[in-house]
Amino acid sequence: MTGPYAAVQAAVVAALEAAQGLQELTGIYDGPPARAAFPYVSMGNSLTSDWGTKTEAGREIRLALTLWDDGAEPARLHRMIPDIEAAILALPAQLDGWRIISRALMRVYLARDPQGPWAGLVEHRIRLFQN
Repeated sequence: MTGPYAAVQAAVVAALEAAQGLQELTGIYDGPPARAAFPYVSMGNSLTSDWGTKTEAGREIRLALTLWDDGAEPARLHRMIPDIEAAILALPAQLDGWRIISRALMRVYLARDPQGPWAGLVEHRIRLFQN
């Protein structure tokens, strides 16, 4: 059995790699890569907290995925973000040692540094119980 974040992370990577609308991604990284071709997804700054009961161990994970792109316009981000949302919401209920109880989209935020690439933050709340 793996920890809850590792179980969710493995499932998310598999779901994003399998998503039809995300074939343009050049990679899925655990944190910002030193160098990567655009567009790519970085996972990071996620928060895990206790969500247990008296009888079951549980966790709540705030999963933050950032989609990076260097296009002049955010059109490709707008096209890819719904596919990221759908992939997360379709994660399998049973993971390695954990089961997903609920998942919900919390926010989507697009921004751009005038000197850098576009960033599309997609944050979900995933609640799990240990098997």
